[in-house]
Amino acid sequence: MASQPPSRASISDRRASAQQRQQKSRPTSAVEDNNRTDSRSTFHNRVKSTTTETTKRDTITREALIRRTFSPTKQQPDRANGRRSEDVERPLPKEKSVARSEQDDGPAASWSPHASLLAPSSAPLASRISVPPIAAKAPLSIQPPRLDSLSLQAQEKALIEDVLFVLMGFEGQYIRYVEAYDPLDEKSKLAGPQFWIQTGLDPSLRDLAHGMLKTATHYCAVEAFVEVQSREEMGTVNHALCAAMRKMLKDYMILIAQLEHQMLTKEDFTLHQLGLHTKATSHMMQQLYGVAHEVLKENSMLDNEDGADDSDDFENILESLKEGKDTAMPGKKVCKGGAVLRLLTRRLQSMAGDPAARQLLTLLLREASRPYMAMLNEWLHHGNVRDPHQEFLIKEQKSIRREGLEQDYTDEYWEKRYTIRQELVPPQLESLKDKVLLAGKYLNVVRECGGIENVSRDLDASTDIPHTFDDPRFVENVSGAYAFANRSLMTLLLTTHNLPARLRSLKHYFLLDRSDFFSYFLELTRLELKKPAKSINVGKLQSLLDIVIRHPGSVAAEDTFKEDVKVVMNDVGLTGWLMRVVNVQGMDADATSLSSYTPAAGGSDKNGKEISGYEGLTLDYAVPFPLSLVVSRVTLTRYQLLFRYLLSLRHLETMLTGSWTEHIKARAWNNKTKGDAAVARKIENWKRRAWCLRSRMLCFVQQLLYYCTSEVIEPNWLAFMSRLSHAGDEEEADGDSKMKRTVDELMQDHVDFLATCLKECMLTNSKLLRINSKVMSTCTMFANYTSSLSRYLASADPDLASSQGSTSNKPGYDPAKLDKLFSILHQYEDHFSRHLKILLDALNFLAATETVVFLSLCARLSMANEGGPDGGPGPDAYG
Repeated sequence: MASQPPSRASISDRRASAQQRQQKSRPTSAVEDNNRTDSRSTFHNRVKSTTTETTKRDTITREALIRRTFSPTKQQPDRANGRRSEDVERPLPKEKSVARSEQDDGPAASWSPHASLLAPSSAPLASRISVPPIAAKAPLSIQPPRLDSLSLQAQEKALIEDVLFVLMGFEGQYIRYVEAYDPLDEKSKLAGPQFWIQTGLDPSLRDLAHGMLKTATHYCAVEAFVEVQSREEMGTVNHALCAAMRKMLKDYMILIAQLEHQMLTKEDFTLHQLGLHTKATSHMMQQLYGVAHEVLKENSMLDNEDGADDSDDFENILESLKEGKDTAMPGKKVCKGGAVLRLLTRRLQSMAGDPAARQLLTLLLREASRPYMAMLNEWLHHGNVRDPHQEFLIKEQKSIRREGLEQDYTDEYWEKRYTIRQELVPPQLESLKDKVLLAGKYLNVVRECGGIENVSRDLDASTDIPHTFDDPRFVENVSGAYAFANRSLMTLLLTTHNLPARLRSLKHYFLLDRSDFFSYFLELTRLELKKPAKSINVGKLQSLLDIVIRHPGSVAAEDTFKEDVKVVMNDVGLTGWLMRVVNVQGMDADATSLSSYTPAAGGSDKNGKEISGYEGLTLDYAVPFPLSLVVSRVTLTRYQLLFRYLLSLRHLETMLTGSWTEHIKARAWNNKTKGDAAVARKIENWKRRAWCLRSRMLCFVQQLLYYCTSEVIEPNWLAFMSRLSHAGDEEEADGDSKMKRTVDELMQDHVDFLATCLKECMLTNSKLLRINSKVMSTCTMFANYTSSLSRYLASADPDLASSQGSTSNKPGYDPAKLDKLFSILHQYEDHFSRHLKILLDALNFLAATETVVFLSLCARLSMANEGGPDGGPGPDAYG
């Protein structure tokens, strides 16, 4: 038979006893008092002073809730008044119930739950009070009566009180956690507890209660999420998101307190009214739970999958160790910074049809983006990366410093010091990320060059900057900062450090522009440069270069940067070096990218032959920061390659000119044989062929040198300088000034200029390199063999041979040597003509397929192909 509903007097007594129990702040037993004293001693020793009051308040509140739920005085069975007590999760079988009653025979006072302090975490506001014990572990003697033994009105009253407890995350007397839930397991807490209601409840009340239990699950999960994501390693964006959620949870708890007040003061307060009051809040909790669930999935804290994102791990661990910080395990995925903002933005876009959800998510996004915007503004307007948790889209490699830029062969300072973390770019910055990166990089360079005072002074006048993504000035702020940084660095390069004058100086020394001083230098160092490269005294060469450059009559005497030019000797020949670069780095496929290949030392080319001083001679140039960003080590290497190629052509031209001088002055070449007419005709024929071959070789070298200087380097240089001259100008665009050229475009123009020169000078194609090297080697051997040919000719000429034999007691005329002369000359002609023809065919093919400028070179080199074996004397002439 159902019990009668409680009277007004019993309800008043319940309220008084409840208020009396809430005012109790100490355990009743001496043992509990001692435990409490020990806990408080531990508390004062381990908790920071800033969180003392908060923790004490949480301790008192949670202990009061534990007593309210599990107090023996309240939980004695009282079926007559309809008062409730704890029950097991589900009705037990008869034999299990008997066994458990025998086990829990002791008095109800033996059930003595108490709270304890937990170990501190890196989240300053995380709760440190232990969770209440699970109600299923309470003894049977204090379990409440079954619901089916209560009246409908008593069921509703008991259920309302239980629902209020559950909405705060605690078990009630009739609403408990499911068996699978473990309140001590972090994953279970983050997923949220599932609740079940004891059997025997009226179906209508059960349906009403079930809808509110979902809100309780969401609240518990969000509360656990806030505690976990508030840890220090989660980043400031997560901290801001948790702070916004904590404000909403505070409003939620205020609503629960108001509902409890209505339950205690209104006799007609029903479960249906409770559901109506929590309707809007339930929707808010559902949205917060959805956000928390997505963030936790990105963190791999709900699934078993471990996402690995170790792109920054190695560098971050090194930097953290240098700074003395603790490092997390590598490979642990953390959703933070821009990834959280991207998740919120994507969820906001998906809620287009839900105004309440959009308002809530907009608020969360606005609050969470504030620390990210603070980092963004610091980067945009000061060039600083203040990102202790690696959550900003700009990644700084502090180990790369500008001091190593002069020795660094891969331009790491500019390319790798600051990079973009693609996974941490929020959607609002996706189209602006390049501007964001360059704006900070430019300001960083200006600051390191001592110009930060001007930057800071200009920024102080416009401190009104946006602090959230939804600010209408957001895009304008990024664009304005980028334009200002670009203008500052461009002025620093072009005006303060006089970049155009530096580039003209480089052209004088490396591209042999107005190179009268260099011709004089080669004359002074002729004997030294004939030695093997390993045997050359570089200090002597440097002294001679200084003398030549400082000569009053030299063009370089007025150059203010002449002190920066140094002489160095390379250990590998130009062709061998270029072939290795081409084969390793693929310059045929991408001629605009000359990577940092450093050949091994050894002083010999790929065939093992020692190179001479002419082949190893090159120049170096000291470029100060920040000009070293434009004239970096890689770009300077391109200058050196062009210099060595032009030097080889100049040196070969000098050698062939020397051969021409010997052909004019040497007696063997000027003498006209008066003996046998057949022999005389044969010798004169050989001389004409030798002169013709020397002329063809000289024509080849001079035309190639003219093509490289006048048709490749000079036009491209003028085009580059024209773009450079307009780099500092501004143009009006919709009322705002806009730079015509940016610093990165200027740097790319410089790289493109050098890459074009290398390509059109045939230095980036492996086939052209091999063929051109063979042609030039043939010319070099012929020029070096001129003296030997003169001696052979003197022995083959009857008149000269007889006179030499009579004066030096040496054998006279030898007819076999004349045949030897024809054989040697034929080999030179054959090698030069054959390789030149192959070179012309290759140039014609490439001119038709990729490089049109090679047509001009083909036309010029075709003149050197005239008078060869095809158009010259026939085979009969050799005999």
